Amino acid sequence: MNTYIEKKFNQKFDIFLSKNKLQAILIAISGGQDSICLINLIENFQKKYRKELSITYIYIDHQWTKNSQRQIKHLINIIKETTKKFVIYQINQLTNSELKARELRYNILIKYSEQYKYTHIITAHTQTDKTETFLQHIIRGTSLNGITSFNEYRKFNNKIHIYRPLIELKRKEIKWLCRKLYLPIWSDITNYNYTINRNRLRHELIPYIHKYFNNNIDKKINDFLANSKLENEYINQNAIKLYLNSRHNINIALNYQLIHKQHIALQIRTLQIFFFTTQNTILT
Repeated sequence: MNTYIEKKFNQKFDIFLSKNKLQAILIAISGGQDSICLINLIENFQKKYRKELSITYIYIDHQWTKNSQRQIKHLINIIKETTKKFVIYQINQLTNSELKARELRYNILIKYSEQYKYTHIITAHTQTDKTETFLQHIIRGTSLNGITSFNEYRKFNNKIHIYRPLIELKRKEIKWLCRKLYLPIWSDITNYNYTINRNRLRHELIPYIHKYFNNNIDKKINDFLANSKLENEYINQNAIKLYLNSRHNINIALNYQLIHKQHIALQIRTLQIFFFTTQNTILT
């Protein structure tokens, strides 16, 4: 019998596939419990509801540890049972920078998607990842656009979208489901490397906040981000209208007098749109 988590996943995933009329999907995985859980959920979904769905799994090895080969073998053994296509990329350009690693990872995913005509990339990010990403953005410095970019469904570019079906689940819920289903979880030692800022957030800062400030911080942050997303969308819509009304019909220029009358938030966002559309430059 399916658990509530599995039933909810099946409903949402079926709607997602139907809405986007997808016959093939690319699933980006790691060796962690979230990815193993996602593989199990998708495989069970396909067997019951979408046998014709074409699935490809892709794994990117940053070679951060000496036992990365063992982790790859572990994943190969899991994917082998599904009989699905499994693509592995190994990054020879070693880096300890989280931002650089993320950039390399997404560049590979985008290039592979474009080459093989995938329009959607599925990832195993959870609500806990959303909390960690929010705190990282706040610490590094960000904008309303920045903190609201980590959503269930995101347009990466004009051709490719990212979908995160586990975004409403906490990591402890994923762990519970993995144990219930007896899934073979691999303990990745890089998750305990405290030179990586996200690990320090995960194992020190967030538990500290839970214990001494708010034991429901994930929900509070999630609620704040949901409200911020609505406000950000409202500002974006009005900024787009202002940009369309103020741009010159021939020259690469804006009507200063029209823009100057608007609220400073709209002025900034309109200029960001202008520079991105005309110069392919992102202003922060």
